[in-house]
Amino acid sequence: MTTRQLIFFAIPSLIWGSTWYVIKFQLGTVDPLLSVAYRFILAGLILLSFCLATGKRMKFSLKEHFLMLLLGLSLFGINYWFVYKAETVLTSGVVAVIFSLIIFFNIFFNAILLKGKIKKDVVFAALLGVTGTALLFKNELKSFNLNGEDILILLFCLGGLVFASLGNILSAYKQKRNIPVLQSNAFGMIYGGVSMFLAVLILGKPLIFDYSAEYISSLIYLSVFGSIIAFSVYLKLLGEIGPDRSIYIALITPAIALVVSTIFEGYRWDVFAFSGIAFLFAGNFLVLRFKTQKSTV
Repeated sequence: MTTRQLIFFAIPSLIWGSTWYVIKFQLGTVDPLLSVAYRFILAGLILLSFCLATGKRMKFSLKEHFLMLLLGLSLFGINYWFVYKAETVLTSGVVAVIFSLIIFFNIFFNAILLKGKIKKDVVFAALLGVTGTALLFKNELKSFNLNGEDILILLFCLGGLVFASLGNILSAYKQKRNIPVLQSNAFGMIYGGVSMFLAVLILGKPLIFDYSAEYISSLIYLSVFGSIIAFSVYLKLLGEIGPDRSIYIALITPAIALVVSTIFEGYRWDVFAFSGIAFLFAGNFLVLRFKTQKSTV
C-alpha cells in the first residue's frame, strides 16, 4: 500500500474506533431508528451543501440515483439501525466481535458479485483478525447468554452484517462506473436517513429529540466525523484496494475502541487482550503489505 492509502486506512480506523463509545450517548431517550435517521440526514445535508458549494457535478441519471438509494438503505440506514438496536441489549464488545465477521462476507460477496479473487493471505489475515477480536472481548463473550431476546438481537446483528457488506460491494461497483464518492455519499446518506425516518412514522415510534449536551454533541460527532469524513475516506480506499482488504478496518476499530474504553471507562487489560492485539497486528501486517490490484475491485 502507498503512504496515501495507509493514511486513508488509519483515518476511519481511528474515528470508528471512538464511535463505539460515542454511540452509547445516542441510546436511551430517542429510539435507535430515529437516532440513525437524525445522524444521516444531518450528515447528508452537510455533505450535499459542501458538494454544491465546491461546484461538484450533481446531475446523475435515475439509474445512478437508484444505486445511491440502495447504498443509503444498506450502508447508511438498515445496517446502522441494527447496530444501534443491538447495542441497546448487548455490550459493545459482543457487537464488535459479531460485526468483525463482516470481513468474510466482503470476501465472499467480492468474489461472487464483483468476480474478485479470493486471496489465501487475505483469508488467513481475516482469521487472525477475528480471533484477535474475540480474545479482546473474551470476558464479554463469556457473559453472553442465548435467551430469547439475545437470539433476536443476534439476528439483527447478522442482518446488519449482510446489509453493510452489500453496501461495501455496491460502493465498489459504483466507483467502477465512475460515480464520485462524495456526491454518492451525500445522496446516499440523505436517502438512507429519510428512509429510516419514514420507517419511524410507519412503525409509530415517538418523534422526539434529546436536547441534552451529550446527545447533541455525540450526534454532531457521529454525523461529521463518523459519517462524512470516515465514510468518504474509507469508500475511496475501498475503490482502490478492494472490499476484501479495506474492510480489515472493521477488525482494527474494536482494538482502538478498547483504548478509548481504557481512558473513559477504566477498562483493564489482561493476557487475553494483549494476545488479541498481537493477532490483530499480525493480520494487519498481512493485509497492508499487499500491493494494490485494482483489477479485483
